Amino acid sequence: MEPKTPSESRTIMTDLVLPSETNPLNNLFGGELLARMDRAASIAARRHSRRIVVTASVNHVAFNRSVPLGSVVTVEAAISRNFRTSMEVFIDVWIEDRFSGQRTKANEAIYTFVAVDDTGKPTEVPPLVPETQQEKERYAAALRRKQLSLVLAGKMKPAEATELKALFVPSE
Repeated sequence: MEPKTPSESRTIMTDLVLPSETNPLNNLFGGELLARMDRAASIAARRHSRRIVVTASVNHVAFNRSVPLGSVVTVEAAISRNFRTSMEVFIDVWIEDRFSGQRTKANEAIYTFVAVDDTGKPTEVPPLVPETQQEKERYAAALRRKQLSLVLAGKMKPAEATELKALFVPSE
């Protein structure tokens, strides 16, 4: 399989926050934002794998800023790392000031998708080659996140989590 870069999967979705999508404080519902992030991330995962993809987990979501009614919201998603059949997708959410046009990062999330064939069986995905400094940092951090998740789920022994050990145990 030919390796791909994160830019090949990059997905950018821009939309307006409407009254029916807001809570009593006139801010975008968190669930609405999660759905938008899931759609953008699934497109990014599909672009990378060229397969049907399913959401395996929502690993991290940070609602750092509220998104007010009338805001222009941009959700940017790209593959941060692939594994055998799964892909980690890093998502950045931006809001645009209505008057100045200045963009501010509001939220971020990390989702995991699995590529499947027509019968729903997991199938291999192409390798990922990060190019920019940020892509390389996200790529490296993805392995630590995966090992931590496996350790917490009891699917990996802590002593086998080499990337995590490197963070806490001085090298000899």
